[in-house]
Amino acid sequence: MSPVEAVIFDLLAKLPAGKSISPDEAAKVLDAEAWRRQLGRVRSEAIGLARAGRLVILRHNKPADPNQFRGVYRLRLPLADEAVAVLDHDG
Repeated sequence: MSPVEAVIFDLLAKLPAGKSISPDEAAKVLDAEAWRRQLGRVRSEAIGLARAGRLVILRHNKPADPNQFRGVYRLRLPLADEAVAVLDHDG
């Protein structure tokens, strides 16, 4: 498990089911001083985790395609019905 992945899942584990974090929150845990430099790492890791069905990327509070989303996003753990949908996706 990478340090970025560990931070993302640690932050999400502290939240109630269905709640999300911003990528900024994870980046600030990784490097409080230069957190903006960590945003690319957080995004890359989030995309990989979303493709694997372990994480959901949200845009406007709705699941986004990890291969095509742009702009502001949030991260949360998949809900039971989403985990099946992501694994069955041919995308």
